[in-house]
Amino acid sequence: MMITPVHRFRDIERKPEYLQPEKCVPPPSRTSLGTMWFIRDGCGIACAVVTWMLVFYADFVVLLVMLVPSRDYVYSVINGTLFNTLAFLALASHFRAMLTDPGAVPKGNATKEFIESLQLKPGQVVYKCPKCCSIKPDRAHHCSVCKRCIRKMDHHCPWVNNCVGENNQKYFVLFTMYIALISLHALIMVGFHFLYCFEEDWTKCSSFSPPTTVILLILLCFEALLFLIFTSVMFGTQVHSICTDETGIERLKNQKPTWQKVSGWEGMKLAFGGAFSLSWFNPFSNLNCKSPAPSEVVAAAPASAIMTQEEIEQFLARDVSIQMLQE
Repeated sequence: MMITPVHRFRDIERKPEYLQPEKCVPPPSRTSLGTMWFIRDGCGIACAVVTWMLVFYADFVVLLVMLVPSRDYVYSVINGTLFNTLAFLALASHFRAMLTDPGAVPKGNATKEFIESLQLKPGQVVYKCPKCCSIKPDRAHHCSVCKRCIRKMDHHCPWVNNCVGENNQKYFVLFTMYIALISLHALIMVGFHFLYCFEEDWTKCSSFSPPTTVILLILLCFEALLFLIFTSVMFGTQVHSICTDETGIERLKNQKPTWQKVSGWEGMKLAFGGAFSLSWFNPFSNLNCKSPAPSEVVAAAPASAIMTQEEIEQFLARDVSIQMLQE
């Protein structure tokens, strides 16, 4: 719904706290804080720790219960190397997805100087988030956990303690893919190990007692099956979102696209940072995304530059729409 400048100004008058500089103070520049991104959310941190512990448990059972006691040295070496390589890539992808800025819009950039720098045409609309005092680029959404607006936000995932957005979707996709692969690999090895133990003496197929071996294998089987289903579904939905150029939030809201959609393969190249290569599967490779258009660039501004009520009235007189969005 388009709000006229008069009505919009009255809305601002009813909520003057959004205009107070002390409530819209932008954070210090990232150069002074470093480049690490980390969300201090208790639930997310607990889920991330549990994720790592479950991977370590699976590695413990695979190595010490199934592979080390095996008489087939080649079988143990091949499967041990493959499983640990995939597990390492899964944890590395999780680490990158958790500590990469998903595309946060700087706080407090809803300033007079910044809005004027956008060179808006009369009647053009800019969106201001009242929760983080930011001018929101197209397709950005506010995350209540990260307390920031995130560009192309798909969802907030507690398992990686971060939002999945424009800058870290590749790492999240790799994380779900590698977890699904090690889960499938573990299930196959558990099946072969059960067959081996049924044919041989249970006391010889493991260095643990038979009851302990059975319990450890059943727990691993349950864990692997659960995570295989969950991560496979997540991997499929993420690839579908990339190929259709539609985030999970946009799909849930049934938003009509106001942006120019890209084809499936072009979307994959944008998400993974270039043409198809082995770097697509490498969680250590940095993304090489295209730079946003000047009108989409959002930079933090000093607190003293926050617009006063009088300046906003003058600015609205120029027939530029500023909408306050609640999410």
